[in-house]
Amino acid sequence: MIDQAKQKMQDAFDHLHTEYSKLQTGRANAALVESLMVESYGSKMPLKGLANISVPESNQIVIQAWNRDQLTSIEKAIRESTLGLNPQNDGVVIRLILPPLTEERRKDLVKLVHKYAEDARISVRNARHETLHDLKEQQKNKEISEDELVGKEKELQKVVDDYNEKIEEAAKHKEKDVMTV
Repeated sequence: MIDQAKQKMQDAFDHLHTEYSKLQTGRANAALVESLMVESYGSKMPLKGLANISVPESNQIVIQAWNRDQLTSIEKAIRESTLGLNPQNDGVVIRLILPPLTEERRKDLVKLVHKYAEDARISVRNARHETLHDLKEQQKNKEISEDELVGKEKELQKVVDDYNEKIEEAAKHKEKDVMTV
C-alpha cells in the first residue's frame, strides 16, 4: 500500500520535471516544443512525431519536418500556442529565435515554478490522504493492528517528507535557473 503511494508521489515528481522542462528560461530546449500538438492529416500529433527538433545555438530551435507539407501546420501550431514565439519558415525548416527574458517575465516564470511545485505537493498530500484512509480501513476491519497502523503511518510520513524535500530542491534549482541571466 505504501508502495502504491510512493508510485503516485513519484509520478507527481516526474510530472513536475516535465512541466519544468517546458518553461522557457531564455535558453533553447527541444522540450519547449516537442509535445506541441500539430494538426496532421486530420488528427493531432505531437511535434516530435512529425519533425526533427534541434538546438544549434543557445537561443535558437530548428524544426525540420520529415514531410515539408507539414511545415505550415507546424508553424500554425507554434503561433497558436502559449509560447509567444514567432516561427520563421523558410520552406525547408522552421527557426524559432528565443528572445532574452525581461526581468518581469523572469518573475512571472518564478511564480509559475512555485505553482507547479505546489501542485506537486498537493498530489503528494492526496496520495498520503488516500493511503491513510486505506490503512485506517484495514485497521477498522481488523486486518492490521493499531501498532502496525502507527508504524505504517510513520513510514508513510517519512516518504511524504522525502518527496516534499525533492520537490523543494527541484523548485529552488529551477528558480535559480530562471533568474540566471
